Amino acid sequence: MATIRLGDKAPNFTADSSIGKINLYDYLGDSWGILFSHPADFTPVCTTELGTAAQFKGEFDKRNVKMIALSVDGAASHLEWIKDINEVQKTNVEFPIIADEDRKVSDLYDMIHPKADSTLTVRSVFIIAPDRTVKLMLTYPASTGRNFYELLRVIDSLQLTANHKVATPANWKNGEDVVVSPAISTEDAKQMFTKGVKEVKPYLRMTPDPTI
Repeated sequence: MATIRLGDKAPNFTADSSIGKINLYDYLGDSWGILFSHPADFTPVCTTELGTAAQFKGEFDKRNVKMIALSVDGAASHLEWIKDINEVQKTNVEFPIIADEDRKVSDLYDMIHPKADSTLTVRSVFIIAPDRTVKLMLTYPASTGRNFYELLRVIDSLQLTANHKVATPANWKNGEDVVVSPAISTEDAKQMFTKGVKEVKPYLRMTPDPTI
């Protein structure tokens, strides 16, 4: 089993899901993607996570991001679980949940960590760019639910830095000042970023978000 690293092509797969058979690449099309695994159906933390993901659908849509969840239970189980999620979280789960009963996708993406649990997945997150490369990986233990505000923040950063020669500093939020890429001289940065460049140190230059 190959290790997936940042910049690698996200492995493609075809699998059964809560909305029928899907192929990862076909499903994503020219969108960004977020693939996130769940230890099992009808579990408390996963129920809150999937409900939250559904509630955030509008925010992900704004960013051209398609969500795909995964659990090692079957599609029929997923469909019953979705009823519970919609009821208790007051939402409507529309994105697919992969039915990975044979663990093929889990193994492909190294989502099962035997020292944590030999059969259930950890809480893995993979953010995939339109060119199919993996841009971010996060792994949470089963006992810790994910922060979807942080996932949105990371996507905002990835999309901004994919199109502009900047980086985002600690605790950055969409719309705040960004860091000028170290590869650009201050002189060139001042020509490139017409809203201004503040030189804190020769290696630390700040500029307003170039998209606003």
